[in-house]
Amino acid sequence: MNTIKTDVAIIGAGSAGLNARREAVKAGKDWVMIESGPFGTTCARVGCMPSKLLIAAADAAHEVAHARRFGVEVDEGSWRVNAEEVFGRVRSERDRFSGFVVEDVLELDQSKIIRGYARFLDQTTLMVDDHTRIEAKAVVVATGSSPFVPPIFEGIRDRVMINDDVFELNEVPESLAVIGAGVIGLELGQALGRLGADVHVFNIHDRIAFFSDEAVRDVALEAFSKEMEFSLNIRVTSATERDGKIALVWQDAEGNAHEKLFSHVLVAAGRRPNVTGMGLEDLELPRNAQGVITTSPCSTQVGDSPIFFAGDVSNHRPLLHEAADEGRIAGYNAARFPEVMVAFRRSKIGVAFTSPQMGFVGARWEELNPEDVVVGEVSYKNQGRARVMLQNEGLVRLYADRRNCRLIGGELLGPRVEHTAHLLTWAIQQEMRVPDILRMPFYHPVVEEGIRTALRDLARKLRVTSHCAPEDFALSPGV
Repeated sequence: MNTIKTDVAIIGAGSAGLNARREAVKAGKDWVMIESGPFGTTCARVGCMPSKLLIAAADAAHEVAHARRFGVEVDEGSWRVNAEEVFGRVRSERDRFSGFVVEDVLELDQSKIIRGYARFLDQTTLMVDDHTRIEAKAVVVATGSSPFVPPIFEGIRDRVMINDDVFELNEVPESLAVIGAGVIGLELGQALGRLGADVHVFNIHDRIAFFSDEAVRDVALEAFSKEMEFSLNIRVTSATERDGKIALVWQDAEGNAHEKLFSHVLVAAGRRPNVTGMGLEDLELPRNAQGVITTSPCSTQVGDSPIFFAGDVSNHRPLLHEAADEGRIAGYNAARFPEVMVAFRRSKIGVAFTSPQMGFVGARWEELNPEDVVVGEVSYKNQGRARVMLQNEGLVRLYADRRNCRLIGGELLGPRVEHTAHLLTWAIQQEMRVPDILRMPFYHPVVEEGIRTALRDLARKLRVTSHCAPEDFALSPGV
């Protein structure tokens, strides 16, 4: 058996793990990286990049199909979706993106890359399969997460897709049941619907993606219901194979039973941290009421132990840029353990590439005390640039602290949210007050004028309800 002694052991070669390694190197520490699966990050292989490639194709098909709205006549028989080429491009570009990550890993010192499954013997000792024992001063766990498939589907597991499987298709499903109305389910469901599938979305509650503001949620449901059927507040009671299809039986909120046949089922019911079988259950580590290991978001440390969780496995903010940040924090602290730094975390931002796009910035509605905030909003129904593009659907609600006029959060649905969300998040991180944001330039005609309308609404309400000084609202003409 091989025994390796090192400063920092990193389990996982994804976004978090690779960034943790860089920090260990910067600190002049020895390191090893353990990986049991294929190289290439979750984002590049089965996540954000292939899904955006599929969405781009779906949006192109949607624009052609609805060109008549602009007065452009398209002969319905002159164009079609070539599914083989669509999915072929998705896979080709996906492999290109993930290939860059694989190249980066292969350029590392391969004597420090250990292949196999890591298991904790104690807090600083790992066994990789049965061939390598690793004794480290600190350990970074960056093993990511995996899709959760509810037990009701285990009997037909080989017929059920998770998001990874969608990108291996060669034809568009005739009919598709999407289990889960989160970001993944809505993005992939709408994309496949625009490519020709008949899509039905199911959810055990009435939430849509990350929206906790019911006003925004309701507008989102209205918009997406034009392209997909929704059954919310339901419970799937049976999933069986019948005549080459999948028969789903579900019970609605009133207790009524329903049944429908689908050619395909996509389970997008959330993800679970990859910690099973790692021996962590045998270690004395802090856990919450559900028995899940808890970590500090600002140090990534597990209690006061030499173990650090980074990326999706921590379940703090399961996004690529957050995984990279957590990897850097974990690597920095692991390299200096027992000295641990409490790091700055960037303001929160989330974006979903549906149409209309969805997003949140800073604090979401459910995280706030309604008595402490003022809400400003804008509907995109009559917003100029949105109407020009025939994308005039959506609602943005922004939240400001009534005590100091600072913008602190918002939930967004509308066109080009991927851009407006960034502007708002930057303002939140800089702790800008609403009057200060309104002093910034807004070009005409752009979708950013929509968030200016919401900010103006906030300013009007803050004048009446806040403790902000009157001079805070001595705004220039036109603001």
